[in-house]
Amino acid sequence: MGVDYYKLLQVDRNAKDEDLKKAYRKLAMKWHPDKNLNNKKEAEAKFKQISEANEVLSDPHKRAVYAQYGEEGLKGQVPPPGGAAASPGGASFLSTGDGPTTFRFNPRSTDDIFAEFFGFSSPFGGMGGGGGGGMRGSGSRFSSGIFGDDMFASFGEGGRSMNQGPPRKAPPIENRLPCSLEELYKGATKKMKISREIADISGKTMKVEEILTIEIKAGWKKGTKITFPEKGNEQPNVIPADLVFIIDEKSHSLFTRDKSDLIVTQNISLAEALTGYTVHLTTLDDRNLSIPITNVIHPNYEEVVPKEGMPIQKDPTKRGNLRIKFNIKFPTRLTTEQKARIRKLLGP
Repeated sequence: MGVDYYKLLQVDRNAKDEDLKKAYRKLAMKWHPDKNLNNKKEAEAKFKQISEANEVLSDPHKRAVYAQYGEEGLKGQVPPPGGAAASPGGASFLSTGDGPTTFRFNPRSTDDIFAEFFGFSSPFGGMGGGGGGGMRGSGSRFSSGIFGDDMFASFGEGGRSMNQGPPRKAPPIENRLPCSLEELYKGATKKMKISREIADISGKTMKVEEILTIEIKAGWKKGTKITFPEKGNEQPNVIPADLVFIIDEKSHSLFTRDKSDLIVTQNISLAEALTGYTVHLTTLDDRNLSIPITNVIHPNYEEVVPKEGMPIQKDPTKRGNLRIKFNIKFPTRLTTEQKARIRKLLGP
């Protein structure tokens, strides 16, 4: 049979397409000449052999011819059925009239072969000895993403090995972001300075500082999350963590918040509760409100002012209510005369 392509790829004869892909990727990374600077000629020959084997076995037509007639069938000594066929993998079947169909592996450079299969040239461009464009990446992530769970090669200085399997995602980094009630009422812009480590393709890390801009929207509530994807430290074979800011609400000297409502408590005397009272307030957007109350204010009384609460997050043009509660200050003692007068006024 001549060359044993299955042996070259270290697979059995029933290997499926996925098995062939895995085997080829592993061997292509192992035998790329830029990774074998001490035996570059041998590696180049080996690389082209496994590439030829992959071209034949990954093409159903060529694989069938090879299975029936061996390498001789591919070279035209036995005409395969179906006439001429073309392959995008750098090899081709050539037909000359009524003569036999032959297979020819194109003698291209290893970088051309690698680029055709993997989408870029040498992944070892940073290791010296040529390598063309190299593989671009940021820290633990490679932009092509084609290796999936088949990254067997060693990258970086000192032969540091990448872990097998796809890059794992680092858990999110969460930080509280305290906001005043005024900021959540009107909206605000906050700038956060962060420091993190980024890595180059060799695995070396360096510390950088960045300014993140956070747009606080009117009506946001405590617990709202703002996510900056992959702003954590970069590490080999790890997708950087997302940086998450969680809105926290600072206490306010006057107002408290209940969902979209604002609550304020006024201290008043018993006389004011019985005879009438006007509430004077400065709103969170610095407007002055005067709210006259003519009803008798009892201990559980609550005055509701519509649309003077917090903006509603889903529709900031709408607002919750302002709810005014009262703390009535009762006198600690009354004279006999005062009691008599109150009894006369309030009695039946």
